[in-house]
Amino acid sequence: MSDVLCKFKDGSYVKFGKGRFDNWCVFLYTNSKGLYAPKDVEYFEYFARESKILSADKVYGHFVGIYNKTDRTISEEVIKFIHNISSSYSNSLIAAQWFVVIYAGMVAEENKKNAILKKRIKRLGMHQVIIENLSPSIAAAFSKGKKWNELDLECKKRNF
Repeated sequence: MSDVLCKFKDGSYVKFGKGRFDNWCVFLYTNSKGLYAPKDVEYFEYFARESKILSADKVYGHFVGIYNKTDRTISEEVIKFIHNISSSYSNSLIAAQWFVVIYAGMVAEENKKNAILKKRIKRLGMHQVIIENLSPSIAAAFSKGKKWNELDLECKKRNF
C-alpha cells in the first residue's frame, strides 16, 4: 500500500501510506520538507493563489476535470491529464504535485469504509476556496463536527 503513485522530475513523489485511521493517508515527499502528510489547508492556499493569477474558472475547471475522472483506483490516464493541465501554471511542478495530492485524496475518500460523501468532500472545499473565496483555513475546517447529511446538503446546494 505504500507504493509511489507519481514521481516527479525533481525526485519528489506522492504515495499512500498508513495514517492514524487507515492505509489511505496521502504523503508528499519533497527535497525541502521530506516525507509528510499535507493538510487540506496547504493545497487550498496554493489553489486560492493560483486562481487569482490564472482565473477561478480555469483552476476550478481543471480540478473538476480531475474530479470527474476519479474513482477508487489511481489511473495513469488521470496522472497524465494532471501533468498536461499543470503545464499552463507558472510552476508546473508544484501545480502537478498539488493536483496529484488532491487527486490521491479523492481516491482515498472513495476507498474509505465509512465515508458517505466520498470525493464530494474535497470538491466542497475546493469550491468554497476557489469559487466562493472562503479562506483556505475556514474551508479546511468547515466539515469538522458536522454530520454527513449537513455536508451532503451543502454539496447538493452547489449541484454536486
